[in-house]
Amino acid sequence: MPATFIKNGAHQLAINTRRKNSKAHIVFCGGFKSSMEGSKAIALEQFCEQKNVSYTRFDYSGHGSSDGDFADGNIDSWLSDTLCVIDSLEGVQQLILVGSSMGAWIATLAATKRPRSLAALVTLAAAPDFTERLLLPALNQSQLDTLRQHQPVLLPSDYDDGSPYHITSQLIENSRQHCVLDTVIEIDVPVRMLHGTQDLDVPYQLSIDLMNSIKSTDVQLNLIKNGDHRLSADEHLSILEQTMMQILANH
Repeated sequence: MPATFIKNGAHQLAINTRRKNSKAHIVFCGGFKSSMEGSKAIALEQFCEQKNVSYTRFDYSGHGSSDGDFADGNIDSWLSDTLCVIDSLEGVQQLILVGSSMGAWIATLAATKRPRSLAALVTLAAAPDFTERLLLPALNQSQLDTLRQHQPVLLPSDYDDGSPYHITSQLIENSRQHCVLDTVIEIDVPVRMLHGTQDLDVPYQLSIDLMNSIKSTDVQLNLIKNGDHRLSADEHLSILEQTMMQILANH
């Protein structure tokens, strides 16, 4: 099914929605500089098709098929995109947010903004507060000086098309307004978390910290032995599907 587009401010967001006769509606939030054509997003779509569950995947502004410049984006804008997508889905009774890496941070924030329709939250290799916890400590003095001069820092990427990440000072500064790990996160629905023990990009400690910050008492973290950051191998996608089945059994 080709993507359609919805407008959020100055940007056209690419969105792919499959509506089924189900109360639950799963929305997938992708990672930093990823697109809705990624393996987990597509695998979830196939799962939802088989189970007759409504499903939406989309691209943030500056990502994938949506317009906008990636370097202009930040947590504010990508959260706004996510809320715009959620709000475009009329009649959703039970919203299940699934977030991968940075998308887990975005999905967590979105969950606190739309509590009435929220039924569950699922995170994969969660990277909340990654700008403060992971990115800044990894920069050398020269790179930090570049940011202070409001110039972008280019970092190598093993993901997407391999082009470097453009890290900007406005991204860092904006992210500080949305850090969640030192707060009580007002989410009071079931939360299921998956994280690989061999994640070289985002240590699983961030998922532990996120679990401990969420208000809900129904939070489970599944540490996957030898799992990497992508969690896109067949055996990892199978664990994701089993997790979704458990969530859907109650909805």
